[in-house]
Amino acid sequence: MNVILLALIGLFMGSLAGGAVGVGLGLAWTKFFQTSSFEGYSGMLVFFTFMPIGAILGGLIGAIGLGAAASGGRAAAPDVES
Repeated sequence: MNVILLALIGLFMGSLAGGAVGVGLGLAWTKFFQTSSFEGYSGMLVFFTFMPIGAILGGLIGAIGLGAAASGGRAAAPDVES
């Protein structure tokens, strides 16, 4: 139960952090490649492309990372009785 709870916390926190990183990378992308801002194109690019990709990747990394840290390697070696 503890592993599941920490994995969900990692999913939530990772999604927030990944979304913020995605916005930062998207803003850097629009500045570096001089994306047009006509009718809000650069803003839509950042918030409909970079932010969701960052949130998905951050959520997965956070959930897997905290879940693995909470399990302490127990998932890799099942209990076998001789």
